[in-house]
Amino acid sequence: MNTRLNLNKAALFIALLFHACGLAGILLTSYKGWFIKSTAINLLVMAGMLIITHPQKNKNFFLFFFTACITGFLAEAFGVNTAMVFGKYTYGPALGLQLLHVPLIIGINWFIIIYCTGMFTQAYENYMLRRLNTGGLSISKPLQMVSFMVDAVFLAVLFDWIMEPVATKLGYWQWQGGHVPFFNYISWIFLSALLLAVFKKLNMGNRNVFAVHLFMIQLLFFLVLRTFL
Repeated sequence: MNTRLNLNKAALFIALLFHACGLAGILLTSYKGWFIKSTAINLLVMAGMLIITHPQKNKNFFLFFFTACITGFLAEAFGVNTAMVFGKYTYGPALGLQLLHVPLIIGINWFIIIYCTGMFTQAYENYMLRRLNTGGLSISKPLQMVSFMVDAVFLAVLFDWIMEPVATKLGYWQWQGGHVPFFNYISWIFLSALLLAVFKKLNMGNRNVFAVHLFMIQLLFFLVLRTFL
């Protein structure tokens, strides 16, 4: 127990350090370009710490990891090359090495967003279920599933909505016409729902405290940049 607690504390410290330095570097220094180009490294480190801190690294976890990475990357590749998924957009060089005009790190980013969203939602709903049970109320399993999907998909799409203008300003990707099409968010609803259903089906809901913290850190990171960038 102490080992896991210390591991989560160490991961939280690293995540806070990386994102705080990123904010300061982008907003307050002349090295903005260097910090932007370091995004891929940051994402790799965060994904690595999510893997390390996951309580049960069994075949279901790695199946979800590869499913999220591959599905996210293929959706982006099809979207970039056809404009039929998210709309017309192109990736810049900031996120590193590309395949099919899509940065390879994008698959990892999809894993981070969906995994953290799922863990955050599950932690919140577990807390609410305990409160309800204390009051003598019980919620059926089907209703719990519906509640999880609605809440988690809403959070995933909200995260994208907050991130989009920041990503454009940082040069991660650019939208034709300079604005995000509404169709992008519709596609996010369906794709995140698919991956979150896999998350739930494979029973990823074992408590990962670091994932909950990372979701909040990244959300605040993009909120600050959206406000001041």
